[in-house]
Amino acid sequence: MMNRRTFLQRVGAAGAVIGFPTIIPSSVLGETAPSKRITLGFIGMGSQGMYANLSAFLGYPDAKVVAVCDAYMERANKARLTVDERYGTTDCKAYQDFRAIIQDPAIDAVVISTPDHWHVPMSLMALEAGKNVFSEKPTLNIQEGRVLADACAKHGAVFQAGIEDRSQIHFHKMVEWVKNGAIGKLERVEVKLPSGQTFPLESPAPPPSDLDWNLWQGPAAFHEYTPRRTGAWQWRGINLYSKGAILDMGTHLGDTAQLAINDPDVCPVTVSGTGEIPEGQQTNVPVKFDLTYRYGNGVEMHLQNGPRGGWNEQSCFLEFQGVTGWIRRKTWSAGIEASDPKILRKRYEPGTSKHPPLPPREQRNFLDCVKSRASTTYPALDMHHMSTMLHMGVICIQLGRKLQWDTKTEAFVKDDEANTMCKSPIARDWAKES
Repeated sequence: MMNRRTFLQRVGAAGAVIGFPTIIPSSVLGETAPSKRITLGFIGMGSQGMYANLSAFLGYPDAKVVAVCDAYMERANKARLTVDERYGTTDCKAYQDFRAIIQDPAIDAVVISTPDHWHVPMSLMALEAGKNVFSEKPTLNIQEGRVLADACAKHGAVFQAGIEDRSQIHFHKMVEWVKNGAIGKLERVEVKLPSGQTFPLESPAPPPSDLDWNLWQGPAAFHEYTPRRTGAWQWRGINLYSKGAILDMGTHLGDTAQLAINDPDVCPVTVSGTGEIPEGQQTNVPVKFDLTYRYGNGVEMHLQNGPRGGWNEQSCFLEFQGVTGWIRRKTWSAGIEASDPKILRKRYEPGTSKHPPLPPREQRNFLDCVKSRASTTYPALDMHHMSTMLHMGVICIQLGRKLQWDTKTEAFVKDDEANTMCKSPIARDWAKES
């Protein structure tokens, strides 16, 4: 006989290896009273929505997924079947228009797993409707990050950005050792990310019959549908929808770096460097980059691309350099190395560490905070600060010059052109075309 925890650990490990959501019958997990469940509506049922967020939330008995949505109706229907199989019911709703979820008074919180250009607009609509929000990262520009943070404060809502690194033990320990002086005063951080992939221009084509192309584009400027435009790696390379590898993988290692840098003003004060933006291609964001950030406390962060594009863990590298030693992780999943092995054995008694304890994973933390009304592991303001740093690098490459950032006013110093690039473009009136 196995207890519940052992069972979950074993099936969870199996699901991780296979790469699909683990469907666990309700009879095995036991049930939470319906009145105590947090009802969830999901928007965006691509790989992140299905295999990261839906899979995780379905494993918690105090959550109830009641509706799913995707501009690709086939994806929404697939997600609906997954939910119904998990619960042994047939009452999960599947929508193509996300507004049906936001407007449903029976839904307590929305989970947004869309391309980047929809993260903030959908979050703001959900906040206005009185929902709590779990949204994937990052923002599309600097301005909308501030707007979202202010809206969360105004509504008193619980917001969680979908970033797992703060609950990953390796990254957590690296930050803890640095903040507690295990390598002396921090001087420099080296960050390496996978480079961006380049995709050629394509001729327009009719959208698939199950795709609402107007809803997929939403507030972005209209563009005729092309066959590979909505692919997971392709849209990340189109500046209407994302800002490329810097904002994609940079939100992971860059966030860990910025946590350890621990500057009182959070964001850097200057950025300089070079990069490469393809011309005459569908991809029009930086695919290569070599950037240096300087923070107000004197720490430098060097961010550059590795040799390979797309998801490649061998191109992920993170190293903290202090006056008395260093700590590094050579790849995304490698173990931690240090200049002195004794560093890796340092432990801190509860209440003595300058870094908070390891939190639960982001989905579990979100549910806990919806109930307690406490701040999440990764609130909107933190996502804004992290995205700001990375957007600074993209704008630096686009303009080809060093930039100075005022952390108090959240604006570039005496640079109107750069400040214009921080702002959201005029949104397309997508609702009128629905």
